[in-house]
Amino acid sequence: MGAAQVPAYLPLLPEIVLGLGAMALLMLGAFRANIGVRVVDFAAIALLVITGAILLALPGGKLESFGGSFVVDDFARFLKILALIGSAASIAMSLDYAKQERQERFEYSVLVLLSTLGMLMLISAADLIALYLGLELMSLPLYVVAASHRDRLRSTEAGLKYFVLGALSSGMLLYGASLVYGFTGTVTFVGIAQAAVHGGVGLIFGLVFLFAGFCFKVSAVPFHMWTPDVYEGAPTPVTAFFAAAPKVAGIAMFVRAAVAAFPGITTEWQQIVVFVSIASMLLGAFAAIGQRNIKRLMAYSSIGHMGYALIGLAAGTAEGVQGILIYMAIYITMTLGVFAVILAMRRSTGMVESIDQLSGLARSHPTWAFLLAMLLFSMAGVPPLAGFFAKFYVFLAAIKAGLYILAVIGVLASVVGAYYYLAIIKIMYFDEAVEGFYAMPIALRVVLGVCGLFNILFFVYPGPLVGAASAAAHSLF
Repeated sequence: MGAAQVPAYLPLLPEIVLGLGAMALLMLGAFRANIGVRVVDFAAIALLVITGAILLALPGGKLESFGGSFVVDDFARFLKILALIGSAASIAMSLDYAKQERQERFEYSVLVLLSTLGMLMLISAADLIALYLGLELMSLPLYVVAASHRDRLRSTEAGLKYFVLGALSSGMLLYGASLVYGFTGTVTFVGIAQAAVHGGVGLIFGLVFLFAGFCFKVSAVPFHMWTPDVYEGAPTPVTAFFAAAPKVAGIAMFVRAAVAAFPGITTEWQQIVVFVSIASMLLGAFAAIGQRNIKRLMAYSSIGHMGYALIGLAAGTAEGVQGILIYMAIYITMTLGVFAVILAMRRSTGMVESIDQLSGLARSHPTWAFLLAMLLFSMAGVPPLAGFFAKFYVFLAAIKAGLYILAVIGVLASVVGAYYYLAIIKIMYFDEAVEGFYAMPIALRVVLGVCGLFNILFFVYPGPLVGAASAAAHSLF
């Protein structure tokens, strides 16, 4: 199906609204200091909802703008909605934390909006220049919010580490993009796909550097080194944001670039993705076992989950991409739900992050403990929870593509990973109870309830998500 004939600005309408709205809120916060941070926060959530509504109201089919360098297809729509959900939930989850920690700053919501704008741009990018612009627009606000707790050494250290390593990865990605441009003579994915049929050593070099930059953004091994330190050091709502929305944009960029720009040399990039996937799954499974800080544990868990998601890309088929999309949708709900509990781990002494502090949670807060246990079982891939189906679809795609060893390693890594999820459940249900936590704020209750119920009840009616993911995946091929 050809690209629909629409006004040039129409595919960009959600991004235009989000960008103008973010600027308006920035001006409002700067020049009307008495208006209150809460107003900006709620306006930011409303703006994300409006952006999502405009996105869903766009005409169907494939829309193009800027000579085909900006594409809105079903793949982009699906992932943009996920990114908007992740960002809106992250702002909602930060409201009470900011108040308790006396960190109420209107800039936080505005930076999240600008980063989300970069994500939307990145998800629709269909050439290397648009991709790089989206990537930098997404990343720069992230460096700032990681260091937003200025009085805390760990937060400023997290921001600095993320910035330095992020700059390095951007440089590698740019170098790869320039090599690809040099050997193909074009920056558009369609043009690269036509020129890349003949392959060549130079193009493979460019591809390797390009994929190195992508791996950094999704925190896949061997470019994962920033993740545990940044997750632990950044303020907890920022960590929740990092773990959800930017991962969606990173995976979208990885998949679109690989499938749309390099279909002629699939066997070459397949080897890279298989290696990265196996390394990420194994590191995520084994490195998390010794962690006592729950945010560091979530960092290794997220590295592992990106490994599973990349199994779908390694398959190189529409079914594989469908598996990735289902995986990312379920991954976001699992992650946000767990972080809702982490953000509620507060006592009179302040926030706690040690896993041992969850001791006996089932007796002091039975509902929290039950929902957290379900989310952890889901992360471990225990049927009939949503996490089982997430893994099932990517493993199925790998088996159909003949990648049996990759699927077997994935299943074994899941078994090892289940150990540390089950260890947390054991601490909550069987260890001696310690002092309980404060009551959970409303926003966190809503996020935990919605995410928990989605994961528990997903098997009852998985049709809509699976159908949407299938349509989105086929729009790429």
